[in-house]
Amino acid sequence: MRAFKLIIPVMLIVGVYGWMKLEKSYSDVPETSRILITIGAVILSGIISFFLFPKNESKK
Repeated sequence: MRAFKLIIPVMLIVGVYGWMKLEKSYSDVPETSRILITIGAVILSGIISFFLFPKNESKK
């Protein structure tokens, strides 16, 4: 449940921003390497978000 609310949007934002930054600033890097770098960043941000966000959000 928490994956759809917090982790997936964070992964999408990291992926889009990372791809745009690599496309603009590092255009000399081959496209396959840019894709792999972006996929790695998306996966890493998903893992970090999974452990960073709380599991139980209790409402008081």
